Amino acid sequence: MTDNANLYAHYQQKFPADRDALLLTAAERRVTYADAEEASARIANSLLQAGAVPGDRVTVQVEKSVENLFLYLACLRAGLVYHPLNTAYTAAELAYFLSNAEPGIVICAGDAVDTIESVLPAKGVQAVLTLDADGSGSLMALAVKASAEAEVAQCDGADMAALLYSSGTTGRPKGIMLSHDNLRSNAETLVELWGFSTSDRLLHMLPIYHVHGLFVAVNCVLMSGASMAWHSRFSDKAAVVAMADCTVMMGVPTYYTRLLSNPDFGPECCANMRLFISGSAPLLAETFVEFQTRTGHTILERYGMSETGMNASNPLHGERRAGTVGPALPDVTVRIVDDSGTPLADGEIGNLQVKGPNVFGGYWRMPDKTAEDFTADGFFNTGDKACVDADGYISIVGRAKDMVICGGLNVYPKEIELVIDDMPGVGESAVIGVPHADFGEAVVAVIVADRAASAAGVPSADAVIAHCKTQLANFKVPKRVELVDTLPRNAMGKVQKNLLRERFSGAH
Repeated sequence: MTDNANLYAHYQQKFPADRDALLLTAAERRVTYADAEEASARIANSLLQAGAVPGDRVTVQVEKSVENLFLYLACLRAGLVYHPLNTAYTAAELAYFLSNAEPGIVICAGDAVDTIESVLPAKGVQAVLTLDADGSGSLMALAVKASAEAEVAQCDGADMAALLYSSGTTGRPKGIMLSHDNLRSNAETLVELWGFSTSDRLLHMLPIYHVHGLFVAVNCVLMSGASMAWHSRFSDKAAVVAMADCTVMMGVPTYYTRLLSNPDFGPECCANMRLFISGSAPLLAETFVEFQTRTGHTILERYGMSETGMNASNPLHGERRAGTVGPALPDVTVRIVDDSGTPLADGEIGNLQVKGPNVFGGYWRMPDKTAEDFTADGFFNTGDKACVDADGYISIVGRAKDMVICGGLNVYPKEIELVIDDMPGVGESAVIGVPHADFGEAVVAVIVADRAASAAGVPSADAVIAHCKTQLANFKVPKRVELVDTLPRNAMGKVQKNLLRERFSGAH
C-alpha cells in the first residue's frame, strides 16, 4: 500500500507488472501501459514548466483523444487539478467557468484559441496550450521535448484531484471538488463489485468530460490493469463490430436504445461480453426487457452523481431489477427522509440522502451552498426523490430539482430560462423535459409573452432556438418552443412543471 494518497500512485500499484501490456486500442493505434506512463510524465513536466504549480486548476476543453487521457493522468501525477469542460460550451458559458475556476493553464483545440482568449480572466492564467483531436498541438510539441521521468506528486487524500461543474436551480454553475480519496475509494469499490480484472476489455465510447466516462469507466480499467477499446464517440454500428473483442460496455440509455434499433445487433455480437452497464439517466423498463429478450444479457443499472460518483448498483451476481438502481454500495449509506428530515419507512417516497467516502467535500468557493446541501450529520441531499424496498433496492422516482437528462447529459432548466427570459417580448418561461424515444428526455421551452409586447414583438419559436444557440451548448437548446397564455402555479406561486410535462409530453 502506498503512503502517497495521489490517485495516480494507486493506479500504478494496479498496473500490470509488465508495462508492455495493452492499455487501449484506438483505430489502428495500440497503446501500452508503458506508453501511458511515459506520455503522462512528459505532459506533467510540460505543464509544470509552463508555470503550473501543484493545486492549480488545468482547464481542458478538447475533443476525446488518447492524448486527452494522457493529459488527465499527467495532471494527477503533477498534483494539478483536472478541470474538464464539454466541447459544446459557448463563449458565454466559458467566461463563467474560467473566471470561477481561475485556472493556471488552459488547454483547448487550436481553432478555439481566439474564443478562449476573448474570455480569459484578467490574471492567473500562465499559458493557453492547444490539443487537437488527432493528438497534435502546442501541448504535445512541448511534451516531445520534456523529460520522460516524473515523480508522482505527494498528495493528501483530501486534496482536490478534479473540479467538475454542475449547474443548479439558481442557474449559477457550482464547482464540485472531487478529492483523490473520493475517486480512489469509489473505483476500488466498483472494481470489486463489478468483477473487473486484467482479462477485461472495456468498450469505451463515452465522452470523458464527466464522471461516467472519465472516472467510472477509466478508473475501473486503471484500477484493475484491464484494457479498453477507445472510440472518440458512440456509434451503434462500430459497437456491434467492437463487441467481439470486448467483455464490458458502459453506456447511457440512449446507447442501448440505438443498439436495439440496429438490425445487426443480437446475441452473436455479445458472445464475448460478460457485462452491460447503464447509467447517467433512467433506463426505461421496456429497454431493460427488450435488451434481455434480444441478447440474453441483463443490463446492470447503477446510480451516481457528479458530486458522489456511484452510490448504488444492481448486483453482478444476483437479481437485477428493472426500474431500480439496486442497493447502496457497500461503503455508502443511503436514507429516505421527508421534508423535515425524518426517516421514512421502506416503500415510502421521499428525499434521497447519501453518505460515504465517495461524497465530495463541497462546492468550490461556495461555503453557503455546501452547508445548504449537507445535513448536520454529514449526509448529502441528492435532490432526487426515491424509495427503498424491503430488500434494499432503490428506485429513483423523480428529481426535486427539475433537472432534465438529455442523452445522458444534465440540463438545468433555470440556466436556459435565464437566457430566454432576457429576450425582448418574453414575459417568463419554464423549461421542462418530455419523453423522447432516443434521448430519453428532450428539452421543451414553454413561454408566456411580455404583456407590453405587441404580437409582432413576441419572438418566434425559431428565434428563441436561434438565440439559445448563441448562448448555450447545443444539448441544452430547446428542441421545441410552446407559447402559452399563463404558466400554471400552485398556491405558493411556484410554477407547476409537472402539469406542463403532462400537457406537452406528446411533443416528441
